[in-house]
Amino acid sequence: MLIPLVAAILLFSLARAAGYDAEKLLKAITQRFGAPSAQRFRDWQKLVTDTRKIADPDQQIQKVNEFWNRRMQFMEDKEAWGQDDYWATPMESLGHEKGDCEDFAIAKYFTLLSAGMDVSQLRLIYVKAKMGGAASNITQAHMVLAFYSDPSAEPQILDNLLGEIRPASRRQDLTPVFSFNGQGIWAGVSASGSASSTSTKRLSRWEELLARAREEGFE
Repeated sequence: MLIPLVAAILLFSLARAAGYDAEKLLKAITQRFGAPSAQRFRDWQKLVTDTRKIADPDQQIQKVNEFWNRRMQFMEDKEAWGQDDYWATPMESLGHEKGDCEDFAIAKYFTLLSAGMDVSQLRLIYVKAKMGGAASNITQAHMVLAFYSDPSAEPQILDNLLGEIRPASRRQDLTPVFSFNGQGIWAGVSASGSASSTSTKRLSRWEELLARAREEGFE
């Protein structure tokens, strides 16, 4: 029994170093979604710990993308949360295991940050998605997560609609509208376009989401 206890203590100490309070997150998810959600949290925490050990960023984003795409069932906000537009925190998505495109993207964003990835390498991007492929005339609002290996690199797109992570140039079905992260909002998607960024206070739903995530235990 000693080894599992030591392992658990190590996981919780690593959690603080990774920018989240594991005890607080566990309490938040179990209070809202019950005891069964504790195992979901442990699965997520193992994901974060394992991802942090991976040296290759491409393998990191692949691991996180697969976890959330398999873990969550897509569901519109009205059915999942009883609201027309609700941005769930990572623990809400993990506890409920249902959510829409924003919830997938946000959960992946927080998971990669918790695994040690720099916020400058990640952007949430609002896009117009052509439903049915690049040749379709039917579009709808959609959100994806972009990863930048460096400021001049082409972003890699993590998407719940497509299991394969592809560079932006191979996602002709997506038209970017604007991008954002914890540092600001950008009119485009270029990682080097810091001059065009503005405060996230203009995006009230994102600010409110960040506040709730901090209350859960993210730092």
